[in-house]
Amino acid sequence: MLTFLGFAMIATFLVLIMLKKMSPIAALVLIPALFCVFAGKGAHLGDYVIDGVGKLAPTAAMLMFAIVYFGVMIDVGLFDPIVKGILRFCKADPMRVVVGTAVLAAIVSLDGDGSTTFMITVSAMYPLYKRLGLSLVVMTGVAATANGVMNTLPWGGPTARAATALKLDAADIFVPMIPALAVGLLSVFVLAYVLGLRERRRVGTLVLPSGDDEEPELVTVGTGTGAATAAGDGVATAAGAGTAAGSGSAEGPAGTAVPAAGSGAPASGGDAGEEGFQGLDPQRATLRPRLYWFNAGLTVALLTAMIMELLPIPVLFLLGAALALTVNFPHMPDQKARIAAHADNVLNVAGMVFAAAVFTGVLSGTGMVKHMADWLVGAIPEGMGPHMALVTGLLSLPLTYFMSNDGFYFGVLPVLAEAGAAHGVSPLEIARASLVGQALHMSSPLVPAVYVLVGMAKVEFGDHTRFTVKWAALTCLVVLAAGMVFGII
Repeated sequence: MLTFLGFAMIATFLVLIMLKKMSPIAALVLIPALFCVFAGKGAHLGDYVIDGVGKLAPTAAMLMFAIVYFGVMIDVGLFDPIVKGILRFCKADPMRVVVGTAVLAAIVSLDGDGSTTFMITVSAMYPLYKRLGLSLVVMTGVAATANGVMNTLPWGGPTARAATALKLDAADIFVPMIPALAVGLLSVFVLAYVLGLRERRRVGTLVLPSGDDEEPELVTVGTGTGAATAAGDGVATAAGAGTAAGSGSAEGPAGTAVPAAGSGAPASGGDAGEEGFQGLDPQRATLRPRLYWFNAGLTVALLTAMIMELLPIPVLFLLGAALALTVNFPHMPDQKARIAAHADNVLNVAGMVFAAAVFTGVLSGTGMVKHMADWLVGAIPEGMGPHMALVTGLLSLPLTYFMSNDGFYFGVLPVLAEAGAAHGVSPLEIARASLVGQALHMSSPLVPAVYVLVGMAKVEFGDHTRFTVKWAALTCLVVLAAGMVFGII
C-alpha cells in the first residue's frame, strides 16, 4: 500500500507542476500532506514536517548565504572577466551562446556546489538569451545537465556518499570513472551544439547594434532592483515563444531592428559580443575594482575551505557573506541595499527548500521511500544478479530523481551492493554505477539548487522538467554505456 501511495504521490506532483495546475511550492506542501492522510498517518504529519525541515535547514541556510555571497561577488565585478570572455566567444550566434552556457556551467561546477554554478551561469548568460530571443529552458537544461555530470567530483557529494555507504575510498570510485564521465561531459557539449543549431535555425544569427546611445542590458544582481531589465518587448522569454527574428528581424533596445542572418545582414556583428552587448553593466555603482584581488582571494579561500571541509558549508558561506559585505560595502545603507537587492532570490529559494522539506519528510516518515526501494530491488530478476552493476546504473536514474541522494546512497545502494556481492560483483563496480544518474538528479524537484536555477532564469519548473528530463536521461545512458565499454562498470 505504501509503495503504491509513494509512486502515486510522486506522479501526482510531477503531473500537476508540468501541466501548471499548481505552483511548485503549493504542490510540494499540499500533495504530500494529502497522501499522508491517505496513508492513515495524518496525525503524525507535524512530526514528519518538522523532521524534514530540521534535515533541510542547513541546506536552506547554505543557499541563503551563498546567494548573498555570490550576489555580492557579481555586484563588485569578480566574474566580469569570465563573462566578457564568454560573450566574446558567443558574439551573437545562438549556437555559440548555448555551447558557451555548457562550458561555463562545467567550469564553475568545479567548486562542487550546484547553487553557485547556477547563480554565476544565469547571471552571465540570461541577458544574452533575452536579447537574442533564445529559449530560456535551453539555458537551464544545458546548465543543469552539465552540472549533473560534474557533480560526481569527490567533493560534490554523491561520490563521498557512495564511499561512506560502502566503506570504500572515494578516489578508488572516482578516478577509474573519469573516462566515462569525460564522455558524458562531451555528450553535453554535443547536445549544446545541437540545441544551439536548432536555436540558430529558429531565430537566425543576429547582429547586435552598437553605439554610444545604446543602454547596456543589466542583470538582476547588478541593478539592486530585484528584477532584470529586458531590452525590447519583442524578445521571446520561454521555450516555444515566438520572436520577431522569425520574420526577419528581432527588436533592439530602442525599437531598432536587429537584422537576422536571413535578411541579408552580416552573420555576426564583429565585436558585438564584446562591445555591442554587455551582460553585466560595466558602469554599475557597485563595482569595486580596487578590491578585485581581495575578493578573488576570499573566494578561492572559501572554496578551498569547503573542499577541505574545514567547517560546515553553511558556516563558511555565512562567514564569507558577512566578510564580503563588510569589506566591499563598509557603510550600513550600502550593505542593506545589497541584501535587499538579493532578497527576492533568497526568499524564493529558501521558501522552496522548506516546502520540499514537507515532501521529503512525508516520504521518509511514512516509510514510503523504504517500501518503494524494497519493491524495486525485489523486482530485479534473479538472472540479473551477475549484471548488478548495470542494474544499479539503470536504477540510479529514477531513484536519484525521485529520492534524495542521502536516501539512495545510504538506503538503497548497500542493498544493491549486497545483492551484487552474492553474484561476485565488486562493490567498487556498484559504487561507480551508482554515479550514473547524477545528470538527471540535478533536475529533481528534491534538489534545492534547481530552484536557484529556474528562479533566477524566470523559468517555470514544469517547463524546465519537461524539456530537460529526456536530455539528462540520455546523458546518463551515455555515461553508463561508456563505463561498460571501458570496463569500468
